[in-house]
Amino acid sequence: MSVVLGVVCVRAILHAAGEPAAPLDDAFIHLTYARGLAQGHFFRYVAGEGYSSGATSLLWPLLLAPFHLLGLRGLSLLWAAWLLGTIAHAGLATEVYRLTRRLAGDAAAGGAALMCAIFPAFAWFAWSGMETVALGWLLVRTARIAAAYCEPEAGRERPSERSLLLLAFLVPLVRPEGALASLMVAAAIAWRGPRRGWRRLAALAPLAGPLVVPLLNLVLAGHAASSTAQVKWAIGNPYYSLPAALGLAWYNARLLVGNIMDGGDWTVVFLPERASIPILLGAIALPIAAARRRLPAHALFVAMIALGALVPCTYLSFLWNRLRYVWPFAGAWFVLIGCLAREVGDLARLARPRLVFVTPLLVGALGGVLITRLPWAIRDLAQSATAVQKQQVTLGRWAREHLPADARVGVNDTGAIAYLSGRRTFDVVGLTTEGEARYWVAGAGSRFEHYEKLPPARLPTHFIVYPQWMACPPVLGRALHEETVLEQSILGGVTMTVYEARWDLLGSGALPAAPPPGMTLVDELDVADLESEQAHGYDLTDAWDQDNQAISSGAVTGEGAREIADGGRVNRWRERFRVKVPIGRAATLVMRLTAETPLALTVTAAGRAVATVPLSGAMGWSEPVVALPADLGGADRGEIEVTLTLPGRETGGEEQKALRFGAYHYWVYAAPP
Repeated sequence: MSVVLGVVCVRAILHAAGEPAAPLDDAFIHLTYARGLAQGHFFRYVAGEGYSSGATSLLWPLLLAPFHLLGLRGLSLLWAAWLLGTIAHAGLATEVYRLTRRLAGDAAAGGAALMCAIFPAFAWFAWSGMETVALGWLLVRTARIAAAYCEPEAGRERPSERSLLLLAFLVPLVRPEGALASLMVAAAIAWRGPRRGWRRLAALAPLAGPLVVPLLNLVLAGHAASSTAQVKWAIGNPYYSLPAALGLAWYNARLLVGNIMDGGDWTVVFLPERASIPILLGAIALPIAAARRRLPAHALFVAMIALGALVPCTYLSFLWNRLRYVWPFAGAWFVLIGCLAREVGDLARLARPRLVFVTPLLVGALGGVLITRLPWAIRDLAQSATAVQKQQVTLGRWAREHLPADARVGVNDTGAIAYLSGRRTFDVVGLTTEGEARYWVAGAGSRFEHYEKLPPARLPTHFIVYPQWMACPPVLGRALHEETVLEQSILGGVTMTVYEARWDLLGSGALPAAPPPGMTLVDELDVADLESEQAHGYDLTDAWDQDNQAISSGAVTGEGAREIADGGRVNRWRERFRVKVPIGRAATLVMRLTAETPLALTVTAAGRAVATVPLSGAMGWSEPVVALPADLGGADRGEIEVTLTLPGRETGGEEQKALRFGAYHYWVYAAPP
């Protein structure tokens, strides 16, 4: 079945794209790492640079690397990924059969395996070039072996602890979510493992499996979290407190059950409408089936995989890339449905013993409904692969032909362009360029401020980006080329454009347009500059990444009219920070602000209101100057608060919060001593 389906999917891709192609740009990230491994570089992404923590899977590139050595180069390496996907697809269906057979018998197991084999999402991802189905296979295999370790089948030898420990360390190398396999192994050994002496600690050994990659990152990159986790995980995101992260996870969990599993907006190509009903009913049937057959460990490990689908709910979004983060856990769904079919069939036979066909009829009917989505999913797979081929692959080839050999290309999709261009890349998202993830997460303004501090040799000479994703116009120069793909729904944008990089505006906003005459700069808070914000205790309350922006505007300076650019935060109604103010010297605070409508701001220093500043709402910068109290200076920093006010109204009201201003820079100037 897997071979036949693989032939159909690959032929569809080749027919649509005319060559090997992948529906996700991320597949080319694996190919790039695999090529580097074959060339003797351990997870190096860019030539001349060191280790990159951006590999979401260590095992998948390691498996692809030998095929590169055997001669599969360029796009032909996708054949190796398709081969591995075929093996994983067959393995997943086989393990679902074996696990379901213990819980629900042969008929239900055969139906569950068939549904697994024809599941459109598994077909899409098995031949996508990604590791999604491989992780699903190994999770179900771990559950089966761990369950057999606790509850061995009559006449069969119990699996060894070594085989369990191998899975505990192997599966997290496929993807970080593989840590679930380590937890299952630890639970199995704690359940039925050694009971005496130091060997009781064996249950803790599997928990070291998920630590391998973080320790590798810590040693080689200086940080334990992968760059992917820094970019995509709500936990640790600077804009999400713990309550906010929990709220996001709860929202995503409701979306998962009420829409994703139900054939809703994002999964209509994979699942029929109301698909969640048999899955949820199967969750009720699972403990019943396990209790009847005295297999509680089997039920536990199946439930752990099914509940593992909640892990992606902690991501900033799990809707990316056809929900590829959810499907590794979907293998358990078919075990649940198999249990449901068996229990319904047994109930039917209690009423009428002749109704022995109910279980196979039920799984057959559900499989028949599921298969109706398969042609649609295959067409989508081919169309998505063609879209990536027409955009990222084509741009990678264009860069190889038209950009200088020493070009350094800034990209927001780092896969095919890096793999095919032969040019060094600078991943603005930070997945494959170390140190950039923090600034991508913060927002465009923070990236602009960060670029001001980078050595010129590290800055890109060109960009190939979606301009709306890049969201940093001051660094985008002349457009050289673009690729537009309309008939698609997988790409990050319709048009991806090649730009010359522009760096002449870096540092242009370092000083006010008109510094106070006769005074000396003693401190500055550069808003959106993460290091400057941290040093000044900048309050991020109500701040979000989309409000962190970089803009340019004309300004009249002592040198005449010129364009300046600065990063800052918009949609603000209150600013809080600390600045240095010298003792006994006249000092002023210069502020670079913007407002779309006329409004007034109250400036408070050390708890005392010192000025009310009007903003006209005109286009461009406003740089009001406020005198600071003479007794504000000292060893401690002066506490400054800038708050939106409305004359005659109390601060903090809803009407007030409907207005907002933008903050970009604060300078403290003082008279000479």
